[in-house]
Amino acid sequence: MAASKGTPRKPRRTSPAQPTSGSTRPTAQRRTKPAKPGTAARSGNGAAAKSAPTKPPSAKRTSAKSTAKRTPRRATFASRIADRRQQSRARRSFATLAARWKGGSGVERATMAAFGALAAVVAIALVVAIGNVITGHVELSEAKARQVELTEAYDFNPGDIISDGQFFDGDAMDEAQVQAFLDEQGAACTKDSCLRARRFKVERRAANDYCREYPGAKNGQSAAAIITAAAQACDVSPKVLLTMLQKEQQLVTATNPKEFQFTSAMGLSCPDDDHCDPEYAGFFRQVFGSAERYQYYVRHEDRYGFHAGRLNFVRFNPDVACGGANVYIENKATALLYIYTPYQPNDAALAAGAGEGDDCSTYGNRNFSIIYSNWFGDPRAA
Repeated sequence: MAASKGTPRKPRRTSPAQPTSGSTRPTAQRRTKPAKPGTAARSGNGAAAKSAPTKPPSAKRTSAKSTAKRTPRRATFASRIADRRQQSRARRSFATLAARWKGGSGVERATMAAFGALAAVVAIALVVAIGNVITGHVELSEAKARQVELTEAYDFNPGDIISDGQFFDGDAMDEAQVQAFLDEQGAACTKDSCLRARRFKVERRAANDYCREYPGAKNGQSAAAIITAAAQACDVSPKVLLTMLQKEQQLVTATNPKEFQFTSAMGLSCPDDDHCDPEYAGFFRQVFGSAERYQYYVRHEDRYGFHAGRLNFVRFNPDVACGGANVYIENKATALLYIYTPYQPNDAALAAGAGEGDDCSTYGNRNFSIIYSNWFGDPRAA
C-alpha cells in the first residue's frame, strides 16, 4: 500500500491548572521556617511534601528508536563494504589481465584477444536471439488473432483453407460418383466438347515416390475416369481435383469450353507472368500431373517458401507494393495450396464474396474455398 500523506498530529498540550472551586479569596500565605538539613519540607496541611522523583526516559522506547535508526545505517555500511570488495576484485582481475597482456608473447596476446572477441560475439548473439524470440511470439499471436477474425467475418481462415484429412482422401469419390457429379454440374452443356461427355488421350505412368502406377488405356478415357485414377494413384481427393478444374478454367460448369481450357485445365506449370509449360499441356497431363505435384510438395516442402506449423509471410498480389500479411499455416494441405498459388486474398477480396475486390486482390485460394464449400461442405472439417 502507498504511504499515507495525512498531516502529522500535533503533540497534545497540557491544559493549565484551573482554580479550585470554593472561596475566591486568596489564601494567606504562611511563613514557614526553613527546613532543617535532612528534614523534608511540609505542605500546608502538615503532610510532608515528597518530591516526585524524575522518571528516566523509557528504556524500551529509546532502544526501539535507536534500533530503527541504526538498521539502515548498518545495512548501508554493509552494502558499501560489499561493493568495495567487488570493486577491489575487479581491479585485481583487471590488473592480472593487464600484467598478462604486458608480459605475454604475441601468441598469448592473440589468444586473449580471440577469447575476448568470442565472448563479445556470444553476448551479442544471445541478445539478438532473445529479441527474435520475443518478436516472433508477438507476431505469431497477432497472426492467429487475425485468422480468427477473418474466419468469423468471412468464413475463411488463411492458415487452414482445407484439412489434411479431406485433401489427401483419394477414395472420397469413385468413378461413377464423379461422372454423376459432372453430369449434374455440367447439365447446361449439351455439346460433345463438354467435360462430362468428352474422352481424352492418356498415357501410362510408372510408379514413383509420389504416385502408384497408372496403366493407361488405348482408346482414351473419360474425364471422370482420369480424375478418379489420378486421385487413387496419388492419394489426392477427387473433390480437390474437381475444385481445381473449376477454379482454374471453370471446366466443370462451362457450357461452351474452348480447347485452351483443356490444355491448361489445372493451371499446372502456368505461371502468372509466362506461358504454360508444353510438357504438361493437355487434360490428362494436367490432372495427373497436379495430383503428382501435390505429393512432390509434401516430400519437398523445405524447398519452398511455405511451411506447415510455422509463421509465413504471404503476399496479397504478385505486385510487391500490395504487401501481404503473416499467416500461421496449420497443416500441409494449406501449405501446398500456397506453394501452388502463392497469394492470399486481402480484405477487399474477402468482403466481395465471389465478386471482385480492389487492384491488389487475388482470388485463387479464396475461390478454392468458396467452390469446395458450395459443392462438398466445410473444407476445414476433419
